[in-house]
Amino acid sequence: MGDVVADANMDAVQRRLMFEDECILVDENDQVVGHDTKYNCHLMEKIESLNLLHRAFSVFLFNSKYELLLQQRSATKVTFPLVWTNTCCSHPLYRESELIEENALGVRNAAQRKLLDELGIPAEDVPVDQFTPLGRMLYKAPSDGKWGEHELDYLLFIVRDVNVNPNPDEVADIKYVNQEQLKELLRKADAGEEGLKLSPWFRLVVDNFLFKWWDHVEKGTIQEAADMKTIHKLT
Repeated sequence: MGDVVADANMDAVQRRLMFEDECILVDENDQVVGHDTKYNCHLMEKIESLNLLHRAFSVFLFNSKYELLLQQRSATKVTFPLVWTNTCCSHPLYRESELIEENALGVRNAAQRKLLDELGIPAEDVPVDQFTPLGRMLYKAPSDGKWGEHELDYLLFIVRDVNVNPNPDEVADIKYVNQEQLKELLRKADAGEEGLKLSPWFRLVVDNFLFKWWDHVEKGTIQEAADMKTIHKLT
């Protein structure tokens, strides 16, 4: 009961998603071991006591000028509100269409669903066969005292010109950046300028992979960068 009282000020939309959405629980080798609510999967106390690890994805969408679409998470998000991050970050749900393992099809189906939910990008603008899964990373990141992430995250790249109509329940702002503009954003975040904050998973991708993968995007050689066998354990 304490949790319900403590969460009385949680945004109604976010509360519903927290309890209705069932994330896919996996072990550190990405084998499905069960499912649990989004709520439990993001409570640091449960993450630590039960070692709950769930499957996630991060989409990096580039336009035909090879600019990356960033989003600022809405103020009502339970984890990491108002933080800037890559195009879309969410979870495949424990449902048949999003559990398909072959070529990460379940995760790609989930990415298409969430791009519509969060950014209003129509499914036909982002066909599932256009996503390139580039790698997987495992990380843990507290958001505040109560909430956090412990995810096995699929990194999906896609190059498409899309129609964007952000959902204000999910997204506060968006912008396209080139490599130099992103480097300036990183500099500002590091210097604490303009209250700018970046999500920890986006930062891990930036620090470990993004710029070399971005070069592949621009050269049209992105398949060469893909490594879906390794699970990168990052902190």
